[in-house]
Amino acid sequence: MEMKITSMAAALVAVVVLASTVLQSTDAANYTVGDTTGWTVPPGGGNSDFYDEWADKKNFFVGDILEFNFATDAHNVAEVTEAAYDRCNGTNPISMHRNGPASITLNRTGEYHFICTVLGHCTGGQKLSVNVRSGPRTTSTPGSTPNGGSSSSASSLVAAVSVAIVSLALVSLC
Repeated sequence: MEMKITSMAAALVAVVVLASTVLQSTDAANYTVGDTTGWTVPPGGGNSDFYDEWADKKNFFVGDILEFNFATDAHNVAEVTEAAYDRCNGTNPISMHRNGPASITLNRTGEYHFICTVLGHCTGGQKLSVNVRSGPRTTSTPGSTPNGGSSSSASSLVAAVSVAIVSLALVSLC
């Protein structure tokens, strides 16, 4: 009987460790920059506010991923300083992604600035600035749901894991 309780305790510890790992990985969200428009010179004759308006409807957290959908050789994504962003200057980027699509993980808090360095694209509005926060994502925050509602729900996972643990405990007692 003591051996059965020890193995059950080990199994429960394994489930808790697995659940905490899954919870950590479900906290991040994927955002497709520009939604269905993708990463391109904005429609409407160079709408310089297009990507700002897109970002204003989102809440970005550390660990989130920005997906820049663009055709290789037609566009690129350069992370730049705020001063370079304001001037559309891509000569000394922090990082450069030339192959599309490009995925960029937001791994720190603060502002990120992205531009396309193809001649005329940034000045035509192909630039994005996002502010990244730390802390837990809450699904009740307006505009926080990535990619039109496809975010994962950590609270649902917690409930499912709790039910599984209670079920395992009940089975072991029978």
